[in-house]
Amino acid sequence: MSQIGAGGEPARPRHRTVDRIASILELAARSPKGQTLSDIARSIDAPVSSIQGLVSGLVSAGYLDEAAGKRYTLGAATYLLNRIAGREQVSSVSSADLVDLRDATGLTSVLAIAVGHSGFYVDYASSDPRYAYLAENYVRRSLIRTSAGWVLLAGMDRRDLWSYLASLCDAERVLADRFLVALPEIQRTGLCVAPGVSDAGEGIAIAVREGDRVVAAVGVIATPSAIAQRREDLVRTLRVHGQKWASEVRRF
Repeated sequence: MSQIGAGGEPARPRHRTVDRIASILELAARSPKGQTLSDIARSIDAPVSSIQGLVSGLVSAGYLDEAAGKRYTLGAATYLLNRIAGREQVSSVSSADLVDLRDATGLTSVLAIAVGHSGFYVDYASSDPRYAYLAENYVRRSLIRTSAGWVLLAGMDRRDLWSYLASLCDAERVLADRFLVALPEIQRTGLCVAPGVSDAGEGIAIAVREGDRVVAAVGVIATPSAIAQRREDLVRTLRVHGQKWASEVRRF
């Protein structure tokens, strides 16, 4: 017999798998340091074997991140959904910060995040309608073809990074080789400087960290010649602004 809700209509049925997914995401949201698989299983009163596939799938889709020690935290996909709904997804970098960066450089500035195997520009400061279109419509971008994408890839867990690189088509494999050469320097500095991988322009990007995680990248974009002429100045400007965003994170 169907249960009856308060208004006399049939109560909405529960779905065990959906309930478990919701519980896993809530646990991750309430645990800044992450939850192990055993922690999750114990908290939702389920066998590890029954949730292992769910957790792995949520990591693959970008709803969970796997940190050191196989601890799971909330992933970037949740931030993307919030952004689509009109909510902020990266607390340390605001739209006003992107405007400040644009004013300081005179160039288009963008905020990018990774969700699964795709990049998204989720905010921007520019008069160029191309970037307005990309950011306002949450158009998927290839991570291997942008400077911001290289920064986001460099911040990934090794297993996720290898999985992404293995998924590239033949035409992008050569870019993967170039990225791997640059990887140690990007991880050391948090910067990707003019990798020359985009057909649409050139960029310099810097990592946005919250704790020890790379949660986003901010980039400035222009023609290859404009970036080349001002390379060192743009790197200095991004570092100054990056330090400001880092100090904002430490305040909260």
